[in-house]
Amino acid sequence: MKRILVVDDEEHIRHSLRGVLSDEGFGVLEAGDGRRARELIAESPDLVVLDVWLPEIDGITLLEEIKSTHPGLPVIIICGHANIEAAVRATRLGAADFIEKPFSLEALLASIERALGRNEASAAEGSSPPDVARNGARTEHACPGEAGYRPQRTIGKSVVASGQGLHSGIRTGVILHPMPPDTGIVFQSLATEKSVPALVEFADSTGYATTLFRSGFGAKTVEHLLATLTSFGVTNVLVKMENEVPALDGSALEFCRLLDDAGVVEQPGPGVRTYVVERRHLVEEGPSWLTVEPHDGFVVDYTLDYPAPVGTQHFVFEYTGPESFRDQVAPARTFGFVHEFTRLAAAGLAAGGRLDNCVLIGEDGVINGELRFPNEFVRHKILDVLGDFALLGRPLRGRITARATGHRHNVAMVRELVAAAEH
Repeated sequence: MKRILVVDDEEHIRHSLRGVLSDEGFGVLEAGDGRRARELIAESPDLVVLDVWLPEIDGITLLEEIKSTHPGLPVIIICGHANIEAAVRATRLGAADFIEKPFSLEALLASIERALGRNEASAAEGSSPPDVARNGARTEHACPGEAGYRPQRTIGKSVVASGQGLHSGIRTGVILHPMPPDTGIVFQSLATEKSVPALVEFADSTGYATTLFRSGFGAKTVEHLLATLTSFGVTNVLVKMENEVPALDGSALEFCRLLDDAGVVEQPGPGVRTYVVERRHLVEEGPSWLTVEPHDGFVVDYTLDYPAPVGTQHFVFEYTGPESFRDQVAPARTFGFVHEFTRLAAAGLAAGGRLDNCVLIGEDGVINGELRFPNEFVRHKILDVLGDFALLGRPLRGRITARATGHRHNVAMVRELVAAAEH
């Protein structure tokens, strides 16, 4: 029988959890404060459910102690009046999950199941690093353009990134958790159990960023994170967040570093079937057009056509693995004209635009530093294409060619590909 230590100063919460967890077959230990929790941790529970707000010793301090003395003991943090800073700190200290009160018992049980499952998997694999499969063979990242099936993969541990939302302007962040096979990429509210899968059927807005929406929960500006997850071959992950994915420096470099830290783990079971393009598809709107055609691999050929001082830029990106994405596309930052940001601000958007998270273009060129590539703008458009095409839900084998397109055109094409696969 697995034993769970519940640490909360509210007796009615301990009573409720005791009943539910006992019904689920767990042994339950209880503590109403940090000092009693210290004593019970010596009895070697299998998991700790820990409230942040405790008398005498706060939950974050206790979490630090637990991770120092019992690094393998999974801890789920529960907290009323949560914010992203508390979630970020708890996750960086090693918490298996962060759940805001009032929480649903179903969400807590799912979190417990994930935490105990990951702990058992880690014990079974011993000291293998996160990018080593269970059979001891080193995991190779599959190219999205490969035919057949791609192995399912998740991340090796929970990781976190925080910053400011580009359009909302609020302090925000993401917490990435490993998930079992067949979960997919799912965005979930930090405050509730509401979630939305990263699939095109839930694409709600494609104006200046891509937003997913379901049942009252929206995940905004998801494209850079999705591009990175897909390029690293991650198929199963839970992304906890508040409203908008942080802009960071306007590129996907920090998300690459996040996945480097987490590691990528190959999972057992059936793989994810590649979408093999068998005929030419076209989305066209005035001078903007996008095609997807058969190709032995995965290529994005993009032509950007902007007014001076940008002009026309062209780049062909051929995916050969995560390093090709990291080197050629991930560093390219969000960009915009100064007058455009002024207009967006008047519409209530781009409230988080700063000199360090986007490239600003004035009448004579870039006004806030040096470009990372001479053609950084077209490379960023390819980054957006990769993120939006991740909403297909599986790797694509084909050639994407686009001119002067945006999120709207990308999502329209993905919808067409899904419809074609259903017939």
